[in-house]
Amino acid sequence: MREFSTPLTVEIPATGNLTDDVVTNGRDHADTVVFSRNVAGAWEDVTAAAFLAEVQQVAKGLAASGIEPGDRVALLSKTRYEWTLLDYAIWFAGAVTVPIYETSSAEQITWILEDSGAKGLVAETAAHRDRVEPLRSELPELAHLWTLDDGAVAALTEAGAGFDDGELETRRTTASPESLATLIYTSGTTGRPKGCMLTHGNFMFELGVAVDELERLFGAQKSSTLLFLPLAHVFARIIQIGCVKARVRLGHSADIKNLVDDLGAFRPTFILAVPRVFEKVYNTASQRAAADGKGKIFQRSAEVAIAWSRGQDTGKVSLPIRLQHALFDKLVYSKLRTTLGGQCEYAVSGGAPLGDRLGHFYRGIGLTILEGYGLTETTAALTVNLPDAIKIGTVGRPIGGTTVRVAEDGELLFKGGQVLTGYWKNETATAEALTDGWFHTGDVGEVDDEGFVRITGRKKEILVTAGGKNVAPAVLEDRLRMHPLVSQCMVVGDGQPFIAALVTIDPEYFPFWAKENGKTGSIADLVDDEDLRAAVESAVEDANGAVSKAESIRKFTVLPVDWTEEGGQLTPSLKLKRNVVMREFREDVEALYAR
Repeated sequence: MREFSTPLTVEIPATGNLTDDVVTNGRDHADTVVFSRNVAGAWEDVTAAAFLAEVQQVAKGLAASGIEPGDRVALLSKTRYEWTLLDYAIWFAGAVTVPIYETSSAEQITWILEDSGAKGLVAETAAHRDRVEPLRSELPELAHLWTLDDGAVAALTEAGAGFDDGELETRRTTASPESLATLIYTSGTTGRPKGCMLTHGNFMFELGVAVDELERLFGAQKSSTLLFLPLAHVFARIIQIGCVKARVRLGHSADIKNLVDDLGAFRPTFILAVPRVFEKVYNTASQRAAADGKGKIFQRSAEVAIAWSRGQDTGKVSLPIRLQHALFDKLVYSKLRTTLGGQCEYAVSGGAPLGDRLGHFYRGIGLTILEGYGLTETTAALTVNLPDAIKIGTVGRPIGGTTVRVAEDGELLFKGGQVLTGYWKNETATAEALTDGWFHTGDVGEVDDEGFVRITGRKKEILVTAGGKNVAPAVLEDRLRMHPLVSQCMVVGDGQPFIAALVTIDPEYFPFWAKENGKTGSIADLVDDEDLRAAVESAVEDANGAVSKAESIRKFTVLPVDWTEEGGQLTPSLKLKRNVVMREFREDVEALYAR
């Protein structure tokens, strides 16, 4: 199958913009609770009418401060209620939102503010403000710097107290579907980040379709979700806007350390996360079970969950598996569901391949993960698995109004109303990415005869061994990371006689493993320890079971340090920066192939 289209079955508005949802909600559903805010540890409800009023007040403050329609205003903050409030207030003022990850370096912040020509910046903390303040001499267009923790919302509300309601409404309604809504800078696994120009119409198309197709998530009675991924990432952003559109109760959780408590208190009906989060939940549960002397029980429960889920696809689940599944549901699975708040039936996964084993495991315990695929350039989802049309191991079919094509070299190309108009002030990059209306994703994949898309690797990441074998690293890496001892890994072997891997150890699981195995010392002390290498070897053997012998990992190195976002080896969405890792650990790679 070289091309597949999904027909558009909903009507996409030809006028208006994203602010219309807030106005409609505030006017026609005034008392509906649309947010819950965590204030001093307690969740306080915010109605649609209250949110509309607050957005209008802050928007007036932006306008009164000199922000004009079309101006860019940057947001540098963790995920929190005020992020969403400011996002809509910027649109109400007729301006354009420029998200910046709160973990960004001074160099990255400078580049984004300079390239976007941002006129204002709302930072979260004094530390964020202090990161920007010394740069202002290099940013002549940056006229305003507000800080949330220093009362930015109150200050803007006060500044806009006398601003005319009619003038605000004029500004709010200026934007059309063709108008720029946001500049989202790619997280930059290679090179300098590029500003993706996404319009109000891109979001209106994406969500007009997605909210309809994911009706069980967005349309369920008392549906709710808790955002904990960065809102600077398009994945979380699209869920935010979808929740506002569908009046789904939305909460924010910025501190991953409090996530389990927040999930328990908020009790979402669905969540979204990247695969690494699902891997960590699985590995933590395995670790705790082993610590309690129930490691073998957990491993068997995982095998049963996977077997039960696979049986749902074939319609054949053996009686022993059904009986064991019912037993483990009481002993194990129910406890795992409780960690997500107890009401969560669905999760949406994106940002990287999930892997079919994890997909089957979670469905087997009662949480169906709907894996999708998209990029910043495509306003998030191009494809998604739906509750009634799911094929684990794939990223689903194209959403309505979207077409996928497999190019001769295996690259996936897409057309649809969610595809960006181009890159900000970068015609060369735009011409490279868009050809005759087709967006070149850079990902390699395949489409089956039912239209389900499977991602097999990145075009630039496909390894070709000295023997001419093409190897997609993701298949092996996804399986390796499922082992609780493994934190990150990178498969190497381009131009080499065989495939090898760099492996890092999970610093949270390591102390437990060391105690269980009578070891003393740090990870760095034990990288050559026979027992540690044997444990990693078992993970490698399991991963090799997913590929042919020519694609399998023949050698590996355990590294003394982990790869992190702070260290610069991972993007904010936890994707591996292969060029950075290869540069920093080149000697380790060379040692793998030394005779």
